[in-house]
Amino acid sequence: MNSRFPFSKVNWITSIFLLATLLVALIATPIYLWHYGLDWFQVAMFLFYVPATAMSITLGYHRLFAHKAFKARFPVRFGTLIFGACAFENSALEWASDHRDHHKYTDDEHDDPYSIKRGFFYAHIGWLIFKLKPESRDNVSDLEKDKLVMWQHRHCHLIAVLAGLVLPAFLGYLWNGASGALGGFLIAGVTRIVVVQHSTFFINSLCHTIGRRPYSSASTARDSRIMAFLTFGEGYHNYHHSFQHDYRNGVKRRSYDPTKWAIWLMSKVGLTSDLKRVPAEKILMAEMRETQRQIESQRANLPSSNEASKYPQQWQNALASYNAMLERFTENFHELEQSLADKVSVSKKRLHEWRLESRNVLRQIAEMRSLPSLEAIASA
Repeated sequence: MNSRFPFSKVNWITSIFLLATLLVALIATPIYLWHYGLDWFQVAMFLFYVPATAMSITLGYHRLFAHKAFKARFPVRFGTLIFGACAFENSALEWASDHRDHHKYTDDEHDDPYSIKRGFFYAHIGWLIFKLKPESRDNVSDLEKDKLVMWQHRHCHLIAVLAGLVLPAFLGYLWNGASGALGGFLIAGVTRIVVVQHSTFFINSLCHTIGRRPYSSASTARDSRIMAFLTFGEGYHNYHHSFQHDYRNGVKRRSYDPTKWAIWLMSKVGLTSDLKRVPAEKILMAEMRETQRQIESQRANLPSSNEASKYPQQWQNALASYNAMLERFTENFHELEQSLADKVSVSKKRLHEWRLESRNVLRQIAEMRSLPSLEAIASA
């Protein structure tokens, strides 16, 4: 076996479970559906368990326990710990520990538990199959003081089996006897586990490979609307890595983030509180700094004002438009920077104008990159 993934480091229990559940979902579930069909009760259980377990990971394990992005009362904490266990992604304590290390050592090949630098497969599922990093929980001392979290940690696997597999089978049995029990086990149990797990795993792999980086290109984390849709809002990964303690991942109004909406709605009835939000000025500053980085990258490829007249009119027009935008952008950037330094609030209208102008600069850079290269023009 490849020396990077030594055979001696295989986590056999986890590997067998991941492989077995995948095979059952791909082979046994279709055979069951062929013989017994699908009724509304099995569909209803599946549609209940998917959001219940997935959002217990996104809302509970991730934003509540790993990042402390908000506070929650007992019903929310207990519910997310129970259904989070049903996702079979370990206890909240272990999950939070790995995730905090991921943020602390992002993209570090050795210390990031699921670093994309080790490859797509490793970031997706290989880190679970091969335990290359010694286990340590020195970063979750706060959670170790939480009696409810520690109770779930001690009984996580028992809770997972009883509530995540036995209960769907039992409910299926009450509905339709033995065939209903088998259907509940296969569909709302095993198949649902595979769906929820791999949607989580794709955040570690796909969202560090494909997508946009509007807030920071310092890491491989990317924003993906498709993944946001599949993971109840977790796909805005570039924003999350830039502002990890914000209870929102999809920060814009049009962003699809059901986890954010659930946290906000529960705050209105007293179930959650102290929702952490990054000020709009700081978010825009991150966007503008990333725009500035792209400007600096583009600047080296552009001719000086004196040389511009030697190039075709198309290039001259593009340069003139770009330079005018760049001048306004620089003024806006310094004004926002000063406002933040002086702790002066900026109106929503002004922030919106600056954001539009920043995007216009990026659009202009993209258009200039689509023009014939200066090297080709010079050699013509």
